[in-house]
Amino acid sequence: MSKQVAEKGYFGEFGGSFVPDELNNVLKILDDNFEKYKNDPEFIEEFDYYMKEYIGRENPLTFAENLMRHVGGAKIYLKREDLNHTGAHKINNAIGQILLAKRMGATRIIAETGAGQHGVATATACAIVGGMDCTIYMGKLDTERQALNVFRMELLGAKVIPVEKGQGRLKDAVDEALNDLVQNYKNTFYLLGSAVGPHPFPTMVKYFQSIISKESKKQILEKEGKLPTAVVAVAGGGSNAIGSFAHYIDEEDVQLIGVEPEEAPTLTKGVPAVIHGFKCLTLLDEKGEPQPTYSIAAGLDYPGIGPEHSYLKTSNRAQYVTIKGQEALEAFQLLSKVEGIIPALESAHAVAYALKLAKTLDKEDVIIVNLSGRGDKDVEQVYKMIKDK
Repeated sequence: MSKQVAEKGYFGEFGGSFVPDELNNVLKILDDNFEKYKNDPEFIEEFDYYMKEYIGRENPLTFAENLMRHVGGAKIYLKREDLNHTGAHKINNAIGQILLAKRMGATRIIAETGAGQHGVATATACAIVGGMDCTIYMGKLDTERQALNVFRMELLGAKVIPVEKGQGRLKDAVDEALNDLVQNYKNTFYLLGSAVGPHPFPTMVKYFQSIISKESKKQILEKEGKLPTAVVAVAGGGSNAIGSFAHYIDEEDVQLIGVEPEEAPTLTKGVPAVIHGFKCLTLLDEKGEPQPTYSIAAGLDYPGIGPEHSYLKTSNRAQYVTIKGQEALEAFQLLSKVEGIIPALESAHAVAYALKLAKTLDKEDVIIVNLSGRGDKDVEQVYKMIKDK
């Protein structure tokens, strides 16, 4: 955990647990078990086994030489979470939490998903441990945008429930998952995929996703003999970004840059508010309710953000910038053409900003971009967007 945490579950003024008393008791039990098992040698050994033998870690830190030649400026390295089993960073956290759920005696797993990658990762984790009933909540609009991932989840044995309330997007899926947990907490484990929610979820997700920066820090020192100038990651709910930043937070010379869609600029335009049981920077409408958002990348379509990101923003330790959907679409195509790597639309936002940043730096500077997922899930959507132009 970062040294900026003054009180357990809080990052400055952000975080906490604003939930009904009975759910607070459940979260206290979850926190106690997490604290117990995260330091347990057998738990760590089993987690490490699945990271290596099932997910395929450590994944490469790839020098994007063709991309560098194309744009000029700093060296760009890609942390290849797209090469993980299931195709994204989400599996790191899903495996960690499913191993915890197993030790806690849970028989039923629920989760929320936007782009579908966390749903796929959760269904995969349930399949590998066996005997876990798996229910995934997903906004109806997102089930249509990511129909292939819906089929993947069902193929893996999960039940996918389309949520029609609200906008039918990620926020609404989280609402339904939390309602489910309140009603069924005695036998249900909520495997939350983003670095959001009441304590201890943001801390747990960061712990399991910090393997990203643990590896990239070692890898960049081996390749360049120095730390990067900047680490760039897309920030939706915040899980891949906080995992990318974790081992650099105390390295003050390393710039931490989170990239948001211009259409959902939570960190650049949000205000402190409580959403889904925790306090964070949130986009609010004129009535003080969470503001409707939209992004071409379903995984970024959320009006809030992880509490630690809110703290990193307000304390000026990290910088948060926005990228237009069109810029992400162009980066999606460019990386595909010059490096032979098709990124997720979420990741393409980070790539788009890294291209801008590289031009402002010297050729000896180094940028690490977290390529949080691959773009198989987005190819049909991108095809339609390009064709319809």
